[in-house]
Amino acid sequence: MIVGAVFVSGRYLDRSIKKEYADSMNKTPHQTLEHLTTILDSVADGVFTVDSSMHITWFNRAAEQITGFTQQEALGRPCCEIFRSSICFAACPVREAMASGHSVESREIDILNRNNREIPISVSASVLLDADGQPSGGVETFRDLSRLRALQQEVSEKYTFHDLVSRNPAMRKLFDILPDVAASDVTTLLQGDSGTGKELFARALHDLSPRRDKPLVTINCGALPEQLLEAEIFGARKGAYTGSIEDRPGRLAQAEGGTLFLDEIGDLPLALQVKLLRVLENREYQPLGAKGPRRADVRFIAATHRHLEQMVATGTFRQDLFFRLNVVQLAIPALEERPEDIPLLLDMALDRFNKHYGKHIRGFDSQVLNLLLDHPYPGNVRELLNIVERAAILCRTEQITVDLLPADLALHSTRTQRSPSGRPNAEQLNGMLGRHAGNRSALARELGVNRTTLWRWIKDCDLN
Repeated sequence: MIVGAVFVSGRYLDRSIKKEYADSMNKTPHQTLEHLTTILDSVADGVFTVDSSMHITWFNRAAEQITGFTQQEALGRPCCEIFRSSICFAACPVREAMASGHSVESREIDILNRNNREIPISVSASVLLDADGQPSGGVETFRDLSRLRALQQEVSEKYTFHDLVSRNPAMRKLFDILPDVAASDVTTLLQGDSGTGKELFARALHDLSPRRDKPLVTINCGALPEQLLEAEIFGARKGAYTGSIEDRPGRLAQAEGGTLFLDEIGDLPLALQVKLLRVLENREYQPLGAKGPRRADVRFIAATHRHLEQMVATGTFRQDLFFRLNVVQLAIPALEERPEDIPLLLDMALDRFNKHYGKHIRGFDSQVLNLLLDHPYPGNVRELLNIVERAAILCRTEQITVDLLPADLALHSTRTQRSPSGRPNAEQLNGMLGRHAGNRSALARELGVNRTTLWRWIKDCDLN
């Protein structure tokens, strides 16, 4: 005989009041129990109940299928022996509901089934009340998320390339040529605004190259005064300058056999540009205070947010160095130019920070999502990650709400939004796109909105 609670109209009722329910349905208590058992065994979600000592008192058919344990095996056993999860003794949803008297909604956890296979599930739990309204145990419903996780993984793998995430055509084209560029030893220039992920591209180029087993060494060319920067790049012998009390290997020596990533190359002083040019041309360099040159077996990757061609024209960057660096240039689009990536990046960021901070945040409030999708992101991907990380740290619930966003984000986002009445319909948008030959940037300027907002309108209207 199955004992415990039954489910009627969204409430869990103790067996002591089944008779009252049966009378209203013109059925005997036994018929009611069979009827409710049939109902609970027909639903796709697992359902089980526990008594006040956390022993299982009800276990439906879906629970059997998900966990691998039969009803006979589960009944009467502590639920932690059936739902084997790392949170069983730390953050059990049923214990939390029983202790607080409040329901726990859709918390995602992993359990081990009978065959010790990890199963992702979504859990909701509530306190179970007896006929007098007193707590008598707990009830939990749970759903197998294996197929959903597999689909998410498939989407992630489809649009992910070495920690880079994008479904944008321009970015996908970069992903396509990266292995070929990486396989050569060619000097590569990464051009893109701050926060677009230039360092991730440099890491991908190194990891895909024959030098992957040697170091990737990074230096920011705008972070130090000229003399210190020279010593940092080329190294220095003891006594080469004031305060130099020992031999100091430079980044070139540290990157021997590997890759040297020169970030913000546009900030490199002119005097050092000459010395770097010599390394690129002859593969030789001379540490400060050294008596002779040294060979450099290094692959060079440079990055900048500046327009080096304009700097060459104004005389602030050497033309010959620019030509040496610009053998292959990879132009990384700003986030505003690839708004279709924002949902992917938000999901990636939330998943990353959930794991890092031990959170269980399920997603974003609809108002928050609209703000994040419409925000122009002058700081690009770095700004998006910072916004989500801040919200995740402050979030105490399972959803990120608007009060967790930076105060100025809503203001920046709404500046470029149009009122609903000013939004073109599908036919109007299609005509405007045709008039601009598909140039979304030009159309966005005409409409007075950012590209992200325009992209959402086009998507909502199902236009290519």
